[in-house]
Amino acid sequence: MSDEDDVGWSRSKPASAVREALLSGVFRPLIAGWARREVVGLDNLSGLESPVIFVANHSSHMDTPLILRALPWKWRRRTGVAAAADYFYEQRLVAHAVSLAFNTVPVERGGGGVRNSASVLDRVLDDGWSLVVFAEGTRSRDGTVGRLHGGAAVLAAQRNIPIVPVFVSGTHATMPVGRRWMRRRPDRSRQDVRVAFGPAIRNPADEHRKEVMERVRLFFESEGARTTPDKALANRRRALTGGER
Repeated sequence: MSDEDDVGWSRSKPASAVREALLSGVFRPLIAGWARREVVGLDNLSGLESPVIFVANHSSHMDTPLILRALPWKWRRRTGVAAAADYFYEQRLVAHAVSLAFNTVPVERGGGGVRNSASVLDRVLDDGWSLVVFAEGTRSRDGTVGRLHGGAAVLAAQRNIPIVPVFVSGTHATMPVGRRWMRRRPDRSRQDVRVAFGPAIRNPADEHRKEVMERVRLFFESEGARTTPDKALANRRRALTGGER
């Protein structure tokens, strides 16, 4: 992936206006026809200044429009979304379409994806844009939150900007991997989807990236998620405590 893959014009004022029209006039009513949305934790954004890194779980293509629509306008208009370069940026037409609709920024997938794409992300953050990062690197196949990669924590620590955990639930049931459109419940009622913003991790440079991501995981778990603990971190903690649980 190169810097040329980034569709920089999608962060222009005209593109932002088109994007807001799409999110509010198209995606919001479409999703509302299939799911009831709940948003909690917006008070955790109080006192924060952009940029921040929103670290979210990922189960569905619904997650991106749901998170963006859940954000207040002052945040939504200056927030980009880290998107898999090998999935969305292989074809220029698709790259331009998703960049316009969701302000996506290309990143390489894998454990070092965010770090390896730092030049593009640095430019976005330098311009004062916040970022949504899906720390699992891919969508969950069963709704369980997979192992969280530490690239977002490294990027936040380098700039000492806050991380805000975001847990999205209900989207796996509504539009799981492999399904092309949303579905209702068996009784034809709408699904329930929920976006929860957690307390900001304000000084990520003060902790190891694994400890930062563990705090994100614990927030997801507190919201009812099935998560995947970091075994190496758990083993290290047991060693430090002499095997105590």
